[in-house]
Amino acid sequence: MTASSSSLLLLMSFAAGTFAAGSSNNPQHLMLANPSGGVPNNPLPLIIWPRVAPDDAEEEDPDLASWFEQTFARHGWPPAWRYDIFPYTHYHPNTHELLGVAQGWAEVLFGGDTGRMVTLRAGDAVLIPAGVGHKQVYASEDFMVVGAYPEGFSPETSRDEPAKLQAAQQQVKQVPLPTRDPFTGEAGALTEIWTPIADHL
Repeated sequence: MTASSSSLLLLMSFAAGTFAAGSSNNPQHLMLANPSGGVPNNPLPLIIWPRVAPDDAEEEDPDLASWFEQTFARHGWPPAWRYDIFPYTHYHPNTHELLGVAQGWAEVLFGGDTGRMVTLRAGDAVLIPAGVGHKQVYASEDFMVVGAYPEGFSPETSRDEPAKLQAAQQQVKQVPLPTRDPFTGEAGALTEIWTPIADHL
């Protein structure tokens, strides 16, 4: 599948209102470049890895969480926490955030109030660019993700506050591009999708 046909399929799925990340084994991306209220968002797209965890890692949920933690740590994204996603719109202006879904499912609104809903399921992973809003809207009772950040970064958490938008946009522009893909440790979906965009910013 070409990049253009992949983007067309994504646009068609967005027309239905919800993007189901668990429908393909290929990394997919979602553009959320425009601000929404006080959420700056980012020209770098959200990257979603559907069903990235191997099947044997999903036999027991604790093993799946451990698999994400070990994989992230090995590739330069130290895991920081296990929890669900805050049920209010928030973003991190100073770092990109990586989530691995260890249990259950959730519908997450990315990009602020004018963004897109994405369905995440156990075994999926999502890379959220700095500044991109996210909010858990619905979830199974057992929903849990592993959160990680590039080495040397700890997140600041900001809410949808229009008065702070301009300062947040400037802060987001200063966040460096990660050099290591969280699933390969080198070149991969992160570098293939983000680097060409970053080169033109």
